[in-house]
Amino acid sequence: MAPYSPPTGNRIEKMRLDFNENTVGCSPKVIEFLKENLTAERLTVYPDYTSVKRTLSSFFNVEPAEMLLTNGTDEAIQVLINTYIDDNDEVIVLIPSYAMYRFYAEVAGAKITEVPFIPPKVEFPLEALLAAIKPATKAILISHPNNPTGTPVSLEAIETILNAAPQAAILIDEAYYEFCGTTALPLITKYSNLFVSRTFSKTYGMAAMRMGCLFSQAANVAFLHKAQSPYSVNTLAALAAEAAVKDQDYARNYVSEALAARELIRAGLEKLHISYAPSAANFILGYFGPRAVEIRDALSDKAILVRDRSYEIPGGVRITAGTRAQAQQVIDELERIW
Repeated sequence: MAPYSPPTGNRIEKMRLDFNENTVGCSPKVIEFLKENLTAERLTVYPDYTSVKRTLSSFFNVEPAEMLLTNGTDEAIQVLINTYIDDNDEVIVLIPSYAMYRFYAEVAGAKITEVPFIPPKVEFPLEALLAAIKPATKAILISHPNNPTGTPVSLEAIETILNAAPQAAILIDEAYYEFCGTTALPLITKYSNLFVSRTFSKTYGMAAMRMGCLFSQAANVAFLHKAQSPYSVNTLAALAAEAAVKDQDYARNYVSEALAARELIRAGLEKLHISYAPSAANFILGYFGPRAVEIRDALSDKAILVRDRSYEIPGGVRITAGTRAQAQQVIDELERIW
C-alpha cells in the first residue's frame, strides 16, 4: 500500500480552497457553548454521549439506536469495513473518488473492483456499477455528491443498487449533503443493507474536531459498535456537534454563500474557456490540461490553495467554493495567469 499523505501542512492564514472545508469558521455559538460547558473536571472524565445522541438523533430524525457517533467520516468508513469485510472479500469503489474507501478496503485485505465515472461530464456509471455486482460483493462505497468530481447520485439509482446487492453493505457518504439537498437517510428503515454517513467537517466548519455520524438499522448499528472503540469521539467534538445543529441559520447562510461562490467560479471558468465537471457540492473540478500543477503552484504563490488532482484525472484541479469574495479573488488570479 502507498500511505495516504494529504498536503495539509502550512495552511493557516492562507485562502484554503483545497480541502472543501468551511472557509470562514464554525458558528460563533459553537465557541460560546464550548466556553460555557468545558471545565477542568469535564476533561478528566471519559466522554458521555447521552446528551449529544439525544440532540443529534432528534435533528436527523432517527432513533438513537440507528446512529453511531464517529471520529469523522473516515472512522465511519473504517468501522463499516471492519464490521463487514474480511480478507479477499469483494468491495466495489468508484473512480475517481474519496481515497479512504480504497485505503480501508486495502487494509482489510479486500479484493477491490473499480468502476470509473463516465467521461467527459463524469456522470454516475449506474449500468457499469450494476454489471460489476456479483454474489460475492460484500460492500459498495459511494460518495454523494462525489469527491472530487461533484457528481450526484439520484435516489432512484441508489434504490436500484440497494435492490441489486441485498447481500452487500452499501455506504452512501453524504459529506456534502447540505450543498446538494438530497439524501438517502430516510431509506434506512426500508433497506437493511443501507448505511449513510454525515460529517461536521464541511458545512459546520469543524474539520479539526473530527466529528461524524453513521446511520443504519438498529441491528446493524449494534454490530458496528462491536468494531469501534467506545470513546473514539472526544468530548469537545460531541459538545460542538450538539451546539452546531442548533444554529441552522448559520448553516443555511453558509451553504447559500458557498453555492453563490460556486456559481462565480463556474462562470469564471467558462469566461476563460476552461472546461469543468458539473458539481452538486461546494467545489468545482476544472480541467487545466498539462498546466494543472503550474496553475496550482502559481495560485499557491499568491497564498491561494487549490487541490491538484491531475495524478488521477488528466488536468484536474479542484477548487473549493468558499465565499463570493474568495471565489472572485481566485478567478481574478486565474485571469492573470491563464
